[in-house]
Amino acid sequence: MVLAPEIGPVQGSLFGREEPWVDPSFAGLQRAELAGGAWVDLLSGWLRGADEVFDELVRTRTWRQHTVPMYERMLPEPRLTSWWSATDGREPLAVLGAARAALSRRYGRRFSSIGFNLYRDGRDSVAWHGDRLVERTDACVAILSVGEPRVLQLRPHPGCAESAGAGTKSFALGEGTLLVMGGACQATWQHCVPKTSRPVGPRMSVTFRHDSIGRRTSPVAV
Repeated sequence: MVLAPEIGPVQGSLFGREEPWVDPSFAGLQRAELAGGAWVDLLSGWLRGADEVFDELVRTRTWRQHTVPMYERMLPEPRLTSWWSATDGREPLAVLGAARAALSRRYGRRFSSIGFNLYRDGRDSVAWHGDRLVERTDACVAILSVGEPRVLQLRPHPGCAESAGAGTKSFALGEGTLLVMGGACQATWQHCVPKTSRPVGPRMSVTFRHDSIGRRTSPVAV
């Protein structure tokens, strides 16, 4: 079903109404090493003009609400989604093309698709999962968040000996923050966006993924 999303206003950030741009130098990026051969890179405010990007994507993307299996029933997924692939032509916004190119250079992956996930309020969520790409144990997933911050959590994958015993990690993502999950993260950890009863505004994750087998290029030093 195609939906015209009804969402509340975004509170806005200090640099949210700038002309959108990303920093190709990734200045200030911090890496956290995780158990099980996984790592996470975090960079607050990598995208400037995040509120402009949020508004434009909400207005121009075709949004869908899929039906997914939950609690032994088929229920509407508690978020809206949209999808772009390199086969569709140019990215929906020029700044997303700049972001995709910068991520591909830094991480040595050909990022070839973008998933858009819209969390309208605290009732929207996504359950624990790992983004397993076929035939890759070193998948690299880059999440650029716009809108108001929501918590993304990471936990060791149940039954995975390599990451067993590690604690849950929490990140508040929004307002142009970049989070990249790499190494064995998708195999040894899971992530989710939990529901919250706290009043929160809408948030969108713009998720860059690379080919399943993918062309490996030479990443820049990190």
